[in-house]
Amino acid sequence: MLDHPNTVRPELVEGLSLSCHGDASAHAVDGIEVFIEHLSHGALWLRYHIDAPLDHLAIPDPAASERVDDLWQHLCCELFLRRPDDEAYLELNFSPSSQWAAYRFSAYRAGREGLALPATPQILLDASDTHLALEVEVALPVDWRDGPLLADLSAIIEEVDGTKSYWALRHPPGPPDFHHPDCFALSLEAPPPT
Repeated sequence: MLDHPNTVRPELVEGLSLSCHGDASAHAVDGIEVFIEHLSHGALWLRYHIDAPLDHLAIPDPAASERVDDLWQHLCCELFLRRPDDEAYLELNFSPSSQWAAYRFSAYRAGREGLALPATPQILLDASDTHLALEVEVALPVDWRDGPLLADLSAIIEEVDGTKSYWALRHPPGPPDFHHPDCFALSLEAPPPT
């Protein structure tokens, strides 16, 4: 695992707290905060900070930074994006292994297809005995860069004993479902002009 210095931007003093889904138990995780910034060059910067003893987390081994399906079956940080007044949305998955995935949906869980990104997401790790932080810079497709967006920040945490917990800004009724329209709880303003 790579170890990088804490690079939280000083202007981002407060993170967004994710909550654990009520049907899941999180034995080791005390909380998850996410920092997010809409950058002027058509990218998003995110930092998922997981408060948990590192040796209790099932952290995937380092791997080549490439697109891989089904990352959500293990420890994975996720970002869903949609435009206001549009049913279509994007799903982006980031693994501590440095693997990633990107999909486009035409509507709620419909019309899934692979999403081409302008560049490979940059994934860095920062860890100590008491936390794991995954930091990402991801370039958005050109047609998703200019306007405001609605975001769903979420994470699936796998512990070494096999326990899985599901974290999000907002959970709809029923089982965990990060695709649900109610989960798009964060408004992101259009990026600053270049």
